[in-house]
Amino acid sequence: MRTDFEHLLIERRGPVLLVTLNRPDKLNALHAPMHEEVLELLRTVDGDPDSNVVVLTGAGRGFCAGGDVTKMPGADGEPQVRESELYLVSRPLTSAILAVEKPIVAMVNGPASGLGATIALFCDVVVASDAAHFSDSHVNVGLVAGDGGAVIWPLLVGVARAKEYLLTGQRLTAAEAERIGLVNHVVAADSLEEFTLELAGKIAAQPAFAVRATKATINRHLRRSFEDTMDVGGAWQLISLKSDEHKAAVKAFAERKKKS
Repeated sequence: MRTDFEHLLIERRGPVLLVTLNRPDKLNALHAPMHEEVLELLRTVDGDPDSNVVVLTGAGRGFCAGGDVTKMPGADGEPQVRESELYLVSRPLTSAILAVEKPIVAMVNGPASGLGATIALFCDVVVASDAAHFSDSHVNVGLVAGDGGAVIWPLLVGVARAKEYLLTGQRLTAAEAERIGLVNHVVAADSLEEFTLELAGKIAAQPAFAVRATKATINRHLRRSFEDTMDVGGAWQLISLKSDEHKAAVKAFAERKKKS
């Protein structure tokens, strides 16, 4: 398995593989090169003989801010639909997360927004810092929540709550996310790594086949919802990606960034 990525840091902690999204200056927002590296890792990690569990986190003060808004159509006046389609319409990425046989534990150290929240919530266990927060903010930039949020939020918190959060883009504190069942655990920021690695180590110490087969069995429920929802969500997201409404929202975002 390759470990020399440009936008990912790979560390071994015994049988636990610690993977860090590494664009801290962008709150680890995904652009096309990073997206491709994450895909490559996910597709090869089961072949790593020295790890039984993957822990996924973000460098700096954030977990993942989702798709890089500065690379979206309208951010600089020039359409970039081809690149945006690679990582905003994210069936390959979410499918790859589901396909990994090894358990994946999300260690959410800060903001997890849009696609970043989807990545965290598609992991098998989610541990969040008390400084973290979660949002699926696609609607705030004129996009359909078609990258997996419409799959995983209803399964975790129920349809009514999921609609409220996805239709408003409302941000949830880590404490609120834990209260409604969106995440498994919330711990103090200075204890996050210790707690998460201890939990991952407990999973890694179990018989590997039993763990992986149990995960695969549980994921049958998730896969059914995934297959029913992702194609239509991705199609609607592509349409919204090319809309004037979306381009205007992204242009406004870019202008605010220049002034700040």
